[in-house]
Amino acid sequence: MADKKQKIAVVVFNLGGPDAPEAVRPFLLNFFMDPNIIRLPVPFRCFIASMIANKRSKAEARESYDELGGSSPLLENSKQQAAALENYLNADKDNKNIEYKSFICMRYWHPMSAQVVREVRDWGADKVIFLPLYPQFSTTTTWSSLENWDKHAKEAGYLGVERSMICCYPFNQGFIEASAENIHAKYQEAVKNGHDNIRVLFSAHGLPEDVIKDGDPYQWQCEQSAQKIATLIEEKYGIDLLEWRICYQSRVGPKKWIGPSTEEALEQAAHDGKSVLIYPHAFTQEHVETLVELDVEYKEEADKMGLEGYYRAETVGTHPSFIAGLGEMVKDHIGQQTIQADGGKLLCPEQYDRCCQRAYKKPEGVPECTLCTSETDATSSPQKAA
Repeated sequence: MADKKQKIAVVVFNLGGPDAPEAVRPFLLNFFMDPNIIRLPVPFRCFIASMIANKRSKAEARESYDELGGSSPLLENSKQQAAALENYLNADKDNKNIEYKSFICMRYWHPMSAQVVREVRDWGADKVIFLPLYPQFSTTTTWSSLENWDKHAKEAGYLGVERSMICCYPFNQGFIEASAENIHAKYQEAVKNGHDNIRVLFSAHGLPEDVIKDGDPYQWQCEQSAQKIATLIEEKYGIDLLEWRICYQSRVGPKKWIGPSTEEALEQAAHDGKSVLIYPHAFTQEHVETLVELDVEYKEEADKMGLEGYYRAETVGTHPSFIAGLGEMVKDHIGQQTIQADGGKLLCPEQYDRCCQRAYKKPEGVPECTLCTSETDATSSPQKAA
């Protein structure tokens, strides 16, 4: 009888999106009820979440999803990524005694943790590896997903399985290579169309300033990712002194958010007589914030501003380099029982004490593990090109 294969569940975390027009409001309500998003006591959070969800489900958000046929493509695109990753892992001839299965776990719409915990348990996983589809870590994304998993794993009595997490991979070579290739392809298109004064805008989802001031490393990691992608483009494709800047989109509510905003970056580019190439480097698949916000809404704004050219590079999706990068991270993580960034090093400078490796506390019942406290490999925040 052949040896029993070790069963490794790769739980892929992502945000989620409404799958029908009537799901827009409950999706938004789930989102804004997250204490990592609106950090207020329950009664106040409930009031604000209901107010925002009611307003946006009848206006901006509903209109955006209507552009996409009434639902988000995020789940389907995530399924394609998870399937590609599972195929990559199971094609590894050096690990014949391991069977991998990927499970998609969405934070704010189905399939969510309550369901996926039971699917992983019923499959009989020997080990669970958490892999966010967010390259850059934030308390509002990866941390929130892990907390929510823990809650439902406790309810299902499923805390005792061996587990570990890749908390972030802002410098992963596969992610950087796929990003550089996608940007360069669109850059060449712009050049062929007669544009030679091109500014690349790395547009990431924004966050309120107070989240960053409380020690969230997201902005720092976004800046570092952009720097490494830009450097690879220069080195690999021979573009001297690629002009680039970073900006942040998707602002909601009255709080002050990190900046500059994407709209401000477009205004500056118009003022400077530039064409722009936008790349959403904090997203790894197409969804409403790329297909509508960037491709439709900001394109319309750019036209009004008189920008000479407006281009948008695709997200990494199922790019072979990106999938291979994810797969190699998972394989490197098989023997771990920790929360670690790609490569096993603590990436973030000390001032980011909301880093998952530093601050996450496992719930009672989870097997003992030592959170990574290796020396930081961080550098100072990059200087953005002028």
